[in-house]
Amino acid sequence: MAVTVALDAGHGGYDNGAVQDGRREKDDNLALTLAVGEILQRNGVEVVYTRTEDVYDSPVRKAQIANESGADYFISFHRNSSPINNQYSGVETLLYDENGTKAEIARAINAELEEVGFRDLGLNIRRDLAVLRRTQMPALLVEVGFINTDADNALLDARFEDVAQAIANGVLQTIGDEIGPGSGNGQNMPMSEAYAVQIGLFRNPENADNLYREMVALGIPADISRSGSFYAVRAGRTESLNEAVALQQELQQLGYDTLVVTL
Repeated sequence: MAVTVALDAGHGGYDNGAVQDGRREKDDNLALTLAVGEILQRNGVEVVYTRTEDVYDSPVRKAQIANESGADYFISFHRNSSPINNQYSGVETLLYDENGTKAEIARAINAELEEVGFRDLGLNIRRDLAVLRRTQMPALLVEVGFINTDADNALLDARFEDVAQAIANGVLQTIGDEIGPGSGNGQNMPMSEAYAVQIGLFRNPENADNLYREMVALGIPADISRSGSFYAVRAGRTESLNEAVALQQELQQLGYDTLVVTL
């Protein structure tokens, strides 16, 4: 069973989010989002992104992107901030309410990040946030430490890969049964062979994002895979080569240059 998680890098474009000594929240958010997305994909989760570069969309639009993708879960990444530098430290996860799987994922993520070294500040109910209120799937917003707290920044920088893995572990531990046998342990397990149709390979992530949105508008599942300085747009992940070839032919008829790839 395919499970899709929409990942949202908070802020972007002219909206820097919180800023401390030249460090911009939007940059930390995007780096974490892409890193977590890669881990989830390696563990059999379909991932869609609200942004893969430094662009701005309103929170309402980000919720719409997630809804249009048909994602099963939504996770937004942010950094916290406080009125006084080094006043607070730790991670917290924001929710519209504490019901259902989203609360289980939130607690699991917080616990995993606590193992990395962050203080667990618990869950925080926020019904005023569009990305939590307007999403049609279980949604949560993770505040990964305080950007104006030196200890939190040092921990994130020194153990960035561990932080990304911890967040992915929290997701996989909770929804592993929905992904399929053997998934959900967060250990980067090899996936069974699968296929997709690559429809674009770009150096400019904006071009990749535009093509991804075209697929969403057509109702075709798609994702963006980052490899080095390139961004590949892939459509229709499937374990059937025949299904991949059929989709390739359909996309060719629509005028797209296509290539069946193995995932």
